[in-house]
Amino acid sequence: MKFNASIDIMPLKELLDPQGKTIEKNLDNINIQGLSKVRIGKHIDLTVEANSEQEAHDIVDTACKNMFANLIMESYQFKLTPS
Repeated sequence: MKFNASIDIMPLKELLDPQGKTIEKNLDNINIQGLSKVRIGKHIDLTVEANSEQEAHDIVDTACKNMFANLIMESYQFKLTPS
């Protein structure tokens, strides 16, 4: 069975997000007001082949922990949908 995974990786809320701060500070320069608390992260889409949804979940979870996210600085969440 194939599953699509949609993964979001974000800096931990406790940590400074320099990219987000830079964008937030420069929004006024392009006449955009009313936005705050900008945080920049990563989004990954992939397809995983597995025998069950639980197995697909475990594979994606392992990939997130070992490859996609730096768990010291980032958190992740993902959704699986049948392909």
